[in-house]
Amino acid sequence: MLRKLFPEPLLSLALAALWMVLNRDYGLGQWLLALALGVGVPLLTQPLRPTPVRFRKPWTAFRLFWQVGADVIVWNWRVARGTMARTPPRGGFVTVPLDLRDPHGLAVLAAIMCVIPGTIWSELALDRSTLLVHLFDLPDEQAAQAEVTLIKTRYEKPLMEIFE
Repeated sequence: MLRKLFPEPLLSLALAALWMVLNRDYGLGQWLLALALGVGVPLLTQPLRPTPVRFRKPWTAFRLFWQVGADVIVWNWRVARGTMARTPPRGGFVTVPLDLRDPHGLAVLAAIMCVIPGTIWSELALDRSTLLVHLFDLPDEQAAQAEVTLIKTRYEKPLMEIFE
């Protein structure tokens, strides 16, 4: 009974808390609206979820979070240097073969690729076997292969540990 009312208890709690924090009004009406949102939104969006999330290895997720943060800083400098250089950097596309199949893991990988400056998730094959990524600075084929290896080891491998 309780699981039917709260299919995602952490999401319910987060939505209610966010509502209260954003409104900065702690009257009874706001508490009731927070409760309605916390119960209603997860119930209404439950059919939209493709599969239940199986989140494993939180320590790996924590390390991945900090790795992505560090990569954002490094790539910001690389992009800034590239835009100020006398000769513009040569961007290009790389094809990354994927072993990751979980839709939630792929969504996180898409977010990572779009957050890191200089990388853009361009296309995912229909069978989810390859990913096309555009990189800001791709001088040669050796650099392309290094970037593919980096994406697979730095992002895909931890996401597979977390979601599969």
